[in-house]
Amino acid sequence: MELRPATREDRSAIRRVARATWHDTYDELDADTIDETIDEWYGDEALETALSKPGTAFLVAEKDGDIVGFTHGVVTEDEGDVLRMSVHPDHQGEGIGTGLYERLREDLQDFNMERMRAIDLASNEGGREFYEDHGFEPTGEDDVEIGGKQRREVVYTLEL
Repeated sequence: MELRPATREDRSAIRRVARATWHDTYDELDADTIDETIDEWYGDEALETALSKPGTAFLVAEKDGDIVGFTHGVVTEDEGDVLRMSVHPDHQGEGIGTGLYERLREDLQDFNMERMRAIDLASNEGGREFYEDHGFEPTGEDDVEIGGKQRREVVYTLEL
């Protein structure tokens, strides 16, 4: 597996991984809602902004020449936020998510962060286990609108 910074040329592969991951993970969302959300959150314009924003790290994981995972984080003042973390369902359990997380954490620490936060839908048990296995603790809840409905999110925090 190779971890590297994402490029503009990776946008369609990032969307492919995100779409497969969301369809596999979020049972409470119907297929159309997932596809519309991926098109909005991972569209060319949104990804272009994510790839070029100062204080940002956007990484992809490649295996045998294919992108199989990605993560995106940003630092604001002393706090790093994991904005996106996805590993294709066919490659989960292979250490790719851990590799992406560890590299993201290293890259964001270059910006002098003192804590990391991750936000995920409350229904994502796998996400909860992943973050808690890496030392994050649930520290709050919030709502996000997806598909015209409010969905519960959990905020996980890791003090560094």
